Amino acid sequence: MAINKTALIERVALQLGSRRAAAEAVEAVLDTIVRAVVSGETVSVTSFGTFEATETSARRARNPKTGETFDLAARTVPRFRPHTRFREYTNRERALPEGGSAVRKDPKGTHTRAAAKSTSARATASSARTRTVARGNRRRAAAKGAA
Repeated sequence: MAINKTALIERVALQLGSRRAAAEAVEAVLDTIVRAVVSGETVSVTSFGTFEATETSARRARNPKTGETFDLAARTVPRFRPHTRFREYTNRERALPEGGSAVRKDPKGTHTRAAAKSTSARATASSARTRTVARGNRRRAAAKGAA
């Protein structure tokens, strides 16, 4: 199910208690983000993501329906890069908090060496799996080429 701006305002109104205040808040946040990105600024929201403008180069494109090719000029497009925590929520690697905000910073003292070590161990295990898969792919390709 997609959430449009009206539904977003309704959900914010449940937290704020006023639909009018929610509408003004949502409008103000979206307007601020759009104006900042258009003026070339980067908008970074902790634990949520970063909005920025990026340049795309000129290129040849093709209409898939007719097959006709044409030139696309270079242009600036908005881009959103989600924060690591947002990606973890989306991939079900981290559970959403039962109460409170999902984008609030972790309390001080929760970023300990033990937590850093577990993250490092996870990254090491992930890269080891990647290397093992790549090694297996190379072996299969070599075997296929020899046959």
